[in-house]
Amino acid sequence: MISEYRKKFNQEFSQEKYAQLKEYLKQKSGLEPAFRISESPLFLTKDFEAKLINASESIINQIKALSPDILQKAVPDNCRVPNDTEKPHFFTIDFGICKNETGELEPQLIELQAFPSLYAFQRVFEDAFCEIYPFLSELKNTMSPDDFKNHFKDLIIGDENPENVILLEIYPEKQKTAIDFVLTEQLLGIKTVCLTKVKKNGKKLYYENNGKLTEIKRIYNRVIFDELDRIPDLKTEFDFREDVDVKWITHPNWFFKISKFLLPLLQHQFVPKSYFLHEFPETEDLKNFVLKPLFSFAGSGVNLNPTKEITDAIEDKQNYILQRKVDYAPIFEDINEDYSKAEIRLLYIWPENNESPILMENLARMTKAAMVNVDFNKKDAIWIGSSNAFFEKE
Repeated sequence: MISEYRKKFNQEFSQEKYAQLKEYLKQKSGLEPAFRISESPLFLTKDFEAKLINASESIINQIKALSPDILQKAVPDNCRVPNDTEKPHFFTIDFGICKNETGELEPQLIELQAFPSLYAFQRVFEDAFCEIYPFLSELKNTMSPDDFKNHFKDLIIGDENPENVILLEIYPEKQKTAIDFVLTEQLLGIKTVCLTKVKKNGKKLYYENNGKLTEIKRIYNRVIFDELDRIPDLKTEFDFREDVDVKWITHPNWFFKISKFLLPLLQHQFVPKSYFLHEFPETEDLKNFVLKPLFSFAGSGVNLNPTKEITDAIEDKQNYILQRKVDYAPIFEDINEDYSKAEIRLLYIWPENNESPILMENLARMTKAAMVNVDFNKKDAIWIGSSNAFFEKE
């Protein structure tokens, strides 16, 4: 993509430097990442960045133009949480890095979410690459560390005391994203609290903070709502669907509203055609589409090669989409002259008083398999896993 940086990185790469990269992350957080760290970042041109931004802004504007009634249809009745908000606090959007018919690189939308991703971790991850490979600093994110912290702090903490703001998750120490929780605590000065530890008294919520029962006024929510019912014997003092005196960052309803539910409603040259399963036209060929459940997370339930027998057997067809397949381009050369594919997630925040969201950082995932999930790669593969993209500067 940017050949001079790819060549220089591959020349400088060593397993020792890869070990240093992971050690940097461990020293900053006190934790080993629970997911695979790619040996390499992505290097992307300004032209490709412009295509990403163009597609993202078009998608955002289309969503803003949708009526609230349409978005509300995405929220299952049994998952509806009171005190909804006009907009989400987060907006993340995933693009596969592909080639068009003429061989030109272009992004293709994979999915979008109003659910927080690894914002704190990705900022530190970018720093880690720059620390181990100093020449990368000239491609670094132009948002200063102070601006990044202030934007994020204003969004999560607002005018509250940090002790009245928590990061909420179910069994956070067991989550693969635990390293991000720790780095978020460091960045914002808030505590991570397990849902099972939250106390309820009337409409107010509390947690134990250094031996003192402390009121919770804002929740940085990292709980995936529709997974609550899948955890056996989960004992909590409050139900998400109860009316409580807290500010959700972001409100749980947006997990459903900004999701695969929107894909059939969006139009852009970088948005593959999608249909709700129950509206799939007979004129289309099933072999050209991927089957996806609307509200799965981390790729669960995705079928790359659906058949009519499979789709006919699905009873709740309104909860599935068929999305036209995209071919990720194997263009990221490793030290063995083998090539990885990748997708990139743009990490936006959406302050309540802002007309449009703010792009904070990016997250990249690299693979040599059919799906962007390291579980599908060969055990000895390199240039796979979680990464970060660096963009060409003027």
